[in-house]
Amino acid sequence: MKVVILAGGLGTRIKEYTKTIPKPMIRVHGKPLIEHIMQHYSNFGFKEFYIALGYKGEVIKKYFKKRKKNWKINLIPTGKTTMTGGRIKRLKRYLKNETFLLTYGDGIANVNLKKLVSFHKKYNNIVTLTSVRPPARFGSVKFKNNKIIKFREKSSLDEGWINGGFFVMDPKIFNYLKNDRTYLERYPLEAISKKNLLGGYKHTDFWQCMDTARDKEILEKAFKKGLINFDK
Repeated sequence: MKVVILAGGLGTRIKEYTKTIPKPMIRVHGKPLIEHIMQHYSNFGFKEFYIALGYKGEVIKKYFKKRKKNWKINLIPTGKTTMTGGRIKRLKRYLKNETFLLTYGDGIANVNLKKLVSFHKKYNNIVTLTSVRPPARFGSVKFKNNKIIKFREKSSLDEGWINGGFFVMDPKIFNYLKNDRTYLERYPLEAISKKNLLGGYKHTDFWQCMDTARDKEILEKAFKKGLINFDK
């Protein structure tokens, strides 16, 4: 099964790094984030990658040209300002009429990919997305007059379920992708969910996106503590 990685965004919320490199190339635990993601897929036997390039895509090209891996890596320019759905649409001729895996180039999770694929096949959905609970960031307080009468540190269970990436997609997804301006996360997924063909695979273990410098620090600590490690 082919793996698509969306790696073309501008990464504007972490500009201190993305002025010179694309976000998936930010190093965490000694390697670019995208390489950790690819290693995770490889560990489950998925070794054919289609990386959708955009902003500073030449940096990714240069890196993988020098890296010797037993992976089949296809680096495909998909436009500097193309949206997520548009990038997938541009890859249609490579993906053909096959079910494929997809993720973003800026998130790490120890999702069991074999179970994810089995879940997708079992329920015969057009798309299955991995749902996660975001890490809690703030505690909650309750006031009475000027006194706090209740304080509780928030847990991730208070946050609800969100899109954690790590998709399985049937080729019917292309019926919902109009052009370069299509956001995958808007019309396509909304329309598919209304048809009851959007599956949600719940992942309750490690997940962390990297939108900010603080997120990068969290990931670094997670690798150092052994909470996540794809090189075992």
